[in-house]
Amino acid sequence: MDHKAKKLTKAASDSLPGFPFAAPTWPSTVARTPKRSKLGANYDTEWSRSYPVRMVRALFLDGVARPLIKALIPPTVHGVDRIKDAPIPVIFAANHSSHLDTPLLASHLPVRYRHKTVIGAGADYFFDRTWKAALWSGLAGAIPIERNRVNRKSAELAESLLKDGWSLIIFPEGGRTPDGFGQSFKAGIAQLAKKSGASVIPVYIKGTYDALGKNSKSFTPGPTSINFGFPLSLGAGEDVREFTQRIQSAVDQLSYELETDWWTARITETRHATPELRGPDTKGWRDEWSRTKSKATKVASSSKWPKAE
Repeated sequence: MDHKAKKLTKAASDSLPGFPFAAPTWPSTVARTPKRSKLGANYDTEWSRSYPVRMVRALFLDGVARPLIKALIPPTVHGVDRIKDAPIPVIFAANHSSHLDTPLLASHLPVRYRHKTVIGAGADYFFDRTWKAALWSGLAGAIPIERNRVNRKSAELAESLLKDGWSLIIFPEGGRTPDGFGQSFKAGIAQLAKKSGASVIPVYIKGTYDALGKNSKSFTPGPTSINFGFPLSLGAGEDVREFTQRIQSAVDQLSYELETDWWTARITETRHATPELRGPDTKGWRDEWSRTKSKATKVASSSKWPKAE
């Protein structure tokens, strides 16, 4: 279109009647309301709980994820007898060391929970792209959870699903450990248990950090363990901070139980001497430990196999 034609077109458009025969113009003095994102905590996961998608997810968990997990990071599952009579729904609260924690735990829950359980996943990480949101909600049954701030929509969704009979897997640390030590549990899990009335089942997962930790550059196959604890409920007069600490202490005890044995763990528990997964509170000690481990990893990765004589 040449310059003369453009001028004629503009003149014709200027001569057309305005509103209501055309869309109104937006006043320059009024700020436009930004469009609401459909990702992150706003991502709609209702479709992922429809019957056809649940069937596909069940086939994936039992036919693909479970055999693959057993082949690469074969788990030994403990404590199933402790939760066989637990009420449904429940909140599974586990330590978080690796992205492997989610498929490992989801595929090795007892059958009575496995196919009606959703997973609380970081809205900023797993729901920041449409394809990621669809993948995780479809194949893992994930729902978006805000990790760094309180989000009413996330909390209400988790609460409504629990009240509707769905169990929930959540990692109360809010993210994977950067150094192999545990991190403090966030109080949101206790608040959710209080509002929904659901019991909390503490879970300790061992071995996934060695297989694929947060800062790992490669995957290392190896054995893993899952240890389920007895269900916990909010006590009369107990506030959410106290309940959060009690959940974390239960996970510490499950860890120590695997490192020693059931009897030693119980004796240590009665003495209030169970080692914490968080390790020493001294920052200098933790920094030095991290540097030492990083140096050892570099040496191990650069070493060569000895030549056969």
